[in-house]
Amino acid sequence: MPKRMAAEFFGTFWLTFGGCGSAVLAAAFPGLGIGFAGVALAFGLTVLTMAYAVGGISGGHFNPAVTFGLWAGRRIPARYILPYVVAQVVGAIAAAAMLYLIASGKPGFEVGGFASNGYGALSPGHYSLGACLTMEVLATFFFVLIIMGSTAPTAPGGFAPIAIGLALTLIHLISIPVTNTSVNPARSTGPALFAGAAYIHQLWLFWLAPIGGGILGGLVARMLGDEAASRDRPGIATTPAPQR
Repeated sequence: MPKRMAAEFFGTFWLTFGGCGSAVLAAAFPGLGIGFAGVALAFGLTVLTMAYAVGGISGGHFNPAVTFGLWAGRRIPARYILPYVVAQVVGAIAAAAMLYLIASGKPGFEVGGFASNGYGALSPGHYSLGACLTMEVLATFFFVLIIMGSTAPTAPGGFAPIAIGLALTLIHLISIPVTNTSVNPARSTGPALFAGAAYIHQLWLFWLAPIGGGILGGLVARMLGDEAASRDRPGIATTPAPQR
C-alpha cells in the first residue's frame, strides 16, 4: 500500500500542478495565453503521462471520484478508498502550495481564484448552483464510464491512458465556463485553500457532485456488462496492478 499511495500522491500532484499551473501561469501570460483549449489539453496530458508513469503501481486514479467509481464498479476493494483519497488530497495540496510559491514570485501577483472551482458568483460564467451541480455529476459520470470501458479486458491493450486523457480534455472544453471544471475533489481542494474562504465554502459541491457522478458511472458500467473486468484491473493502468 505505501507504494500505491506514493503513486497516487505523485499522480495527483502532477495533475494539479500541470493542469492548474497552466491556468494560473500560462493562460494568464500577456500575449501568449493558451486559453481554454490549452488548459483543457494540459489537464488531459497530466493524466495521460502519469497513467503511463505510475498507473501500473496504483491503477492511476489521481482522483477521489475515480476511486469511489471504481469501487462501485467492483474494480477495487473498499479498503483502498481511504488511503487513496488521503494520498490524492495531500498530493493536490502540495502541488497547489508549490504553484503558489512559484506564482507569487511574479511582481504584482494576486491570488484571485487561483484556478479554483465555483458556482454562482464564483463560476467563470456565473452559472447557477443547479447548473454547476448537474455539469459536475454528468461530466464525472461519463469520465468514470470511459475509464471503466477503456480498461476492460475486451478493450485494446495499452491505449486506455490516451482515451482517458482525451476524455478529460473534452470535459474541460465543455465545463470550464461553468465550474472551471472539477470532476476531481482533490484537485478542487488544493487551489481552494489558497484562493480563500469564499472558494472553501463552496468545496462541498465539488466533493459531493463528482463522487456521486463517479459512483453512478461505476454502477452503470457494471450494468452494461463490465462485471467481467475483474479487480485484476484497478484503474487506468496500462498493465494490471497486482492486488495486495
